[in-house]
Amino acid sequence: MVSVTATLARSALLVTAGAALLPAQNFLPPQGPTPVSTPVHSQLSAEDRADIFMARKMYREAIDTYGLAPETSATRWNKMGIAYHQLQDLRSAKKNYEQAIRLDPNYGEAINNLGTIYYGQQSYRRAVRQYKKALRELPESASIESNLGTAYFARKDYKKAADAYEKAMQLDPDVFEHHSTYGILLQNNNVGERAKFHYYLAKTYAKNGLTDRALLYIRKSLEEGFDERRKFLEDPEFSSLKNNEEFRALMKSEPRVL
Repeated sequence: MVSVTATLARSALLVTAGAALLPAQNFLPPQGPTPVSTPVHSQLSAEDRADIFMARKMYREAIDTYGLAPETSATRWNKMGIAYHQLQDLRSAKKNYEQAIRLDPNYGEAINNLGTIYYGQQSYRRAVRQYKKALRELPESASIESNLGTAYFARKDYKKAADAYEKAMQLDPDVFEHHSTYGILLQNNNVGERAKFHYYLAKTYAKNGLTDRALLYIRKSLEEGFDERRKFLEDPEFSSLKNNEEFRALMKSEPRVL
C-alpha cells in the first residue's frame, strides 16, 4: 500500500505519479550512505561500484556488479531487489527481498518492499500484512503508513485507509507531496475511485489544518465527479472551511468533470 536520495535513497526510492509507473513503486532504500562521485576505481568495492550504478539508474549493471561482491548481506539483497523492481522484474525482486528478510528478519525496509510486490500483484491482504509487519520495525515511517493506507484503500476499507493516511501525515505533513504512494492506485482504478481517494486526502488535510491542500483535493474530487458533495458540508473535518471563500465557491460551483 508503510515508505535512494543523494545517498542511494532518493535516486531509486520513488517514481513520480506522472511518470511511467512501476507495478509497485513505494519501496524503501537500504540504510547507509552511498558514494555519488566516482573515486579512484581501485579503491571501490564491488558493492560501492554497484551503488554508483544504482544512483545513475543503471539497474542491470548494478545487479551484475552486486553479484561480484564477496559478502552476502541483507542490505545487498535488498538493493538487488530494488534494482530488479525498477526493471519491473517482480519475480526476481521478490526473491531478493525474501532473501534479505531471511538474513535479517527485522529488516523493516525489505519487509516493506516485499509488501510492494504483493501490492503490485493486487494481493492487497498480503500487502497489508507486510506493511503492518514493517511498521513494527519502523513505527515512525510515514512512507510505510502511507503504503498501508493505499493497500487498505485498494481493498475498499476506506476507514482504515483514512486512519493510516492520518498517521502518515502526523509523522510527515508533506508525505503525499513527495511520496508517490497513490500513483498506481490512481492508474489502476476507475474515475469514481480516484474521486473518492481525493475526497479522503482532502479530509485528511482539512483535519490537519492544511487548508490550501484540502481545497486542492476538494477541487480534484469534484472535477472527477465525486457525487457526495454533501459530505464536504456535513463532515466535521471540513467545518473549519465553512467560512472560507474558495470553499464556498467550490460548494456552489459545478466543476467540469474531467
